[in-house]
Amino acid sequence: MKYDIIIVGAGPGGIFTAYELTRRQDGKKIAVFEAGHPLHMRRCPIDGDKVKSCVRCASCSIMSGFGGAGAFSDGKYNITNDFGGTLYEHIGKKRAIELMKYVDDINMQYGGQGTKLYSTAGSHFKKLCLQNKLNLLDASVRHLGTDINYVVLENLYAELKDKVDFYFDTPVRKVEVTEDGYRIGCDDGTYECDKCVISVGRSGSKWMQQVCEELEIGTKSNRVDIGVRVELPAVIFSHLTDELYESKIVYRTEKFEDRVRTFCMNPHGIVVNENTNGIVTVNGHSYEGAEKQTENTNFALLVAKHFSEPFKDSNGYGESIARLSNMLGGGVIVQRFGDLVRGRRSNEKRIAEGLVEPTLSATPGDLSLVLPKRILDGIIEMLYALDKIAPGTANDDTLLYGVEVKFYNMEVEIDERLQSRYPGLYIIGDGSGVTHSLSHASASGVHVARDILGMA
Repeated sequence: MKYDIIIVGAGPGGIFTAYELTRRQDGKKIAVFEAGHPLHMRRCPIDGDKVKSCVRCASCSIMSGFGGAGAFSDGKYNITNDFGGTLYEHIGKKRAIELMKYVDDINMQYGGQGTKLYSTAGSHFKKLCLQNKLNLLDASVRHLGTDINYVVLENLYAELKDKVDFYFDTPVRKVEVTEDGYRIGCDDGTYECDKCVISVGRSGSKWMQQVCEELEIGTKSNRVDIGVRVELPAVIFSHLTDELYESKIVYRTEKFEDRVRTFCMNPHGIVVNENTNGIVTVNGHSYEGAEKQTENTNFALLVAKHFSEPFKDSNGYGESIARLSNMLGGGVIVQRFGDLVRGRRSNEKRIAEGLVEPTLSATPGDLSLVLPKRILDGIIEMLYALDKIAPGTANDDTLLYGVEVKFYNMEVEIDERLQSRYPGLYIIGDGSGVTHSLSHASASGVHVARDILGMA
């Protein structure tokens, strides 16, 4: 089968590449290959009743399928160059922001209308944070919510399905360079194309590394973020979340001068499992609709670890810590903050008697047996720092779920067109190591589509 353009991966990068390509009806034959399921078939078996923990499906419906790992996220699109990736280093700050705003416009056209755009600009919380050795990063944040995000994806798929050939449950095993373009190998055969766009997300990081080694595409070591997900009563953070919704706050620890940051804040949300390459980690979701909201807010506290030579496997380091959590807890571990600072393991009785009702069924345990001391010390410092701007954060009953790991691909060598050393082979999204967010990944897809169309 021969195509003009093949897109590997149906996450935000791949979706927006396909969308932008199909806006110009020039007869190009386009295919999208995705290892996971179609959107309507993405169902996690965990129901909280019969199935309470991860059963390690062959294809994780939370991480893979149409919409990528962001399909069941809380649908936050951060319009900023301050975090979410380094796309601006390749295409320029102005263009990066323009493309992120364009993506926001598309989301509004396809079901996101009526959702709120938050901003930290001019917020008095900036001063409050600085007075307590915290840095509130600047951003505009569009919050779709998990429910509206799903609707947007449904509408985008409806727009694309008759214009693009989708191959679901079809993992790409190999990418080869041919005389006329590229050939991809799947279990059912091979497919050829003139141009190939690879957008496999964080969950495809190992596969991406293998492709780069086979094609001799340069990479450099990246980082891994390791930490916990914090769950507490929503009222404790309501003064922040009501105005800002998503507050990206950075703290530099006194002891080691490590950077600890808040990530993926979910007001009135739930804590969920994730399965990445067979390893169970933790994440959070939130909903726009009031009927699905809870009395809790959750967010991640992550410590970024950058490695230097000779160490090259930052993802392997994060995986080993997550595996240790899985070994001790059979999956995700939960611990009261009061138990952690007292050096004792949490048990079901103390958690049940606490003021915070868990939204995820996790194994009570001791995170100090899992997380390295330096990382755990940083998280504890950060909680006490946050307690100064949101009193109650460091309460004994605050719940910590572990571990949360954000895996980043080795950063792939690509140019300002997001093209590899091979003309017509583009590498975009979180799988490139360049983007780390829905907005940046989506913008990278639009950028590449316009380059292919000669519109850049």
